Amino acid sequence: MGNYRNFKLVVYFVAHGTQNETREKLEEELQFFGKHMRLDKVYLEPYRDIFATAEQVEMCKAVFEEHGIEVAGGITTTIPTPEGDEPKARMFNTFCYNDPQMVAKLKEVSRFLGEHFNEFIIDDFYFTNCTCELCRAGRDAYNQEQGITDGSWQAYRLWLMEKVSREYMIAPAKAANPNCKITIKYPNWAESYQETGYNPAAQRKLFDMVYTGTEARDPFVQDQHLPRYLSYSLMTYFENMWPGHNGGGWFDPFDLYVTEHYLEQAYLTAFAKPKEMMMFCFQALMGSMNVPALGYQLDKLDRLLDDAGNPVGIMCYLPDNCQGEDNVQDYLGMCGLPIVCTPYFPENAPCIFLSRSAAYDEDVVEKLEKYVANGGKALVTAGFVEATMERGIKKITSIRFHGRKVLANDYMVELKNGWGRPMVYPHGREKVLVPVPEIRNNATWSLVKTQVGQESFGMFVRDTYGKGEMWTLAVPDAYSQLYQLPEEVLTRIRAEFPVNGVYLEGDSEISLFMYDNDTFIFYPYVEHGVQPKYTKIHVLGDVKALEIPAEGNREVKPLYQQHGETVFEWKALPGRYTLFKIVR
Repeated sequence: MGNYRNFKLVVYFVAHGTQNETREKLEEELQFFGKHMRLDKVYLEPYRDIFATAEQVEMCKAVFEEHGIEVAGGITTTIPTPEGDEPKARMFNTFCYNDPQMVAKLKEVSRFLGEHFNEFIIDDFYFTNCTCELCRAGRDAYNQEQGITDGSWQAYRLWLMEKVSREYMIAPAKAANPNCKITIKYPNWAESYQETGYNPAAQRKLFDMVYTGTEARDPFVQDQHLPRYLSYSLMTYFENMWPGHNGGGWFDPFDLYVTEHYLEQAYLTAFAKPKEMMMFCFQALMGSMNVPALGYQLDKLDRLLDDAGNPVGIMCYLPDNCQGEDNVQDYLGMCGLPIVCTPYFPENAPCIFLSRSAAYDEDVVEKLEKYVANGGKALVTAGFVEATMERGIKKITSIRFHGRKVLANDYMVELKNGWGRPMVYPHGREKVLVPVPEIRNNATWSLVKTQVGQESFGMFVRDTYGKGEMWTLAVPDAYSQLYQLPEEVLTRIRAEFPVNGVYLEGDSEISLFMYDNDTFIFYPYVEHGVQPKYTKIHVLGDVKALEIPAEGNREVKPLYQQHGETVFEWKALPGRYTLFKIVR
C-alpha cells in the first residue's frame, strides 16, 4: 500500500502555507516529519480564503515528489467578503452560493484544481449558513414550489448544495481535466449535516469518493458533544454507505488538551480499517510533540491491523438526513457495546440498534416489525419508541409514555443466568434522570429497573414478538451519564447483545471493536482520574484461549467456564489497546 502495510499516511497542507513556503523551509520541515513517521501522500491546498499562485503550487508539488511523496490537491470553500460588497451574515467565511462573485471564484478555483491535480479533496467547510437577502429569497421560492410552509432551510440547502456540487465544483474541474477524481470530506457533526446542506444521499452519486472527519473535541468545553467513539463509528457509517469509496479518516490536534486524546483519534480511525489516515494539518503539527507520539504508535497500529478482519457489530440504522438522539450510539459504544453504523436498514443483521434518529424513516416501524417477527433482535431507545408511538410500535410493545421521569441512583438487575431470576441491587455513582417507559405486567418484562423509594421503573425491558425480541433502553437525558451506571447494569445490557459471541463484564469507557475473523480489539479510554482495573471478557461456547498476535501469539487462559460461556480476566490499562484472537 505504501510505507505502512494497512494504510497510507497522509497530511494536509493548507493554502497559507502553500503561498508562503520556500523550498528551503519545506525541506527542513520534511526532515522533522521524516524523523518520526513515513509520509505517503500530501493534499496540497491552493485555496482557503487566499489563492496561492500557480508557481508556488508547482514548487511545493516538486519538493514533495522529490521526497517520494504522492501529491493531490485540496480546497477549503471559505472566502472573505468580495471588494465592494457589504458583509453577509455567515459564519466562518463560508460561501454564499447565491452571490455571483463568490460563485465565479469557486468555478475559477475548481478549474485551477483540475488543471494542476489529478485528484483533490474538499475540506469540510463545504456547506452554507448564509442568510442574506438572496439566500432568503431562494429559500422562500424553493419552499413555496415544494409546498413547505414552516420557513425551514433544510430542504432548500440540501437542494442547493447538490446543485453547487454538480455545476460549480465538479463541472469546471472535469472540464479542465476529465480524469480528475474529486473527494468530498464530511465533518464529524453528522446529525447536523442537513441543516447546512451537506447531502450524502445526493452527493455520493456525484463525487468519486467520500472522506470521513474523525476529529474528536474536548467534550467538557466544546458545544459539539462528540464522544470519541465517533472516530470509529462514523468511519463505519461511510464505508457501509458506499463500500470501497470511503477514502479515509481525517483527524486534527485542535481543542484537545491531553496527548492521549489526540492519539485516540488515530487509534479509533485505524480500528475502522481506513485506506488513508489523514493528519490535519502540516502547519499545525510542525514541531509538535504529537508527531513523535503518533509516529511511535503508527507501526504498532500497522502490526495490529495485520490480524484484524472487517469491522462488524450491532448495526445502528441512521437514515439519510436524520436527526434525533444525537450520537447516543457513540456513548453506548464507549460503554462497551460494539456498534457500527449504516444509512440502510440492516434487515439481515443478527442484531440492530435504533435511536430516535431512525424514526426519520417513515417506514421504520414496518421494517422493524418484519425484522423482529422473522427472528431478529433489536435494541431500541425509549426515545425511538416514543417517536413512533402513533406509527404502529404498539404492535410490538406494551410500553406507553405519560411524561414521567425519575431521578435514579439505585437499581435492580435480574441476572442473565441462574435459577429463580436472581437479582443484584447495585448503587450508581450519581443520580441520573431517566424517562419512565410504563409497561403492562407480563406483556413486557423489565430486566433492569431503577428503584426510587417504594417503586421501581423499567429501564431495560424486553418484548417478544413473533420469532424475535425487541429490547427497550431508557437512556438518561444526559447521554454521558450512561458512564455513571453501575457495571452490573451495563454488563446486563451487553450480555443480551454479544457480537461474535463476545461481551464485556466491567465498567464504562472501555470499547470492544469486533471483526469478522474471530478477532477483537479491547481499548480502555484515557480519562481524568482513571485507573487500571480488572475486567472480564465473556465468549460464548467452549474456548481454549485468547491469543495476542502482536505479542508473539501469547495466550490468555480462561478464568472459568459456566453457563455455556468461557470467561477471561484482563487488566484494563488506560490508553493501551490489545487485539485478541479467539482460539476455539
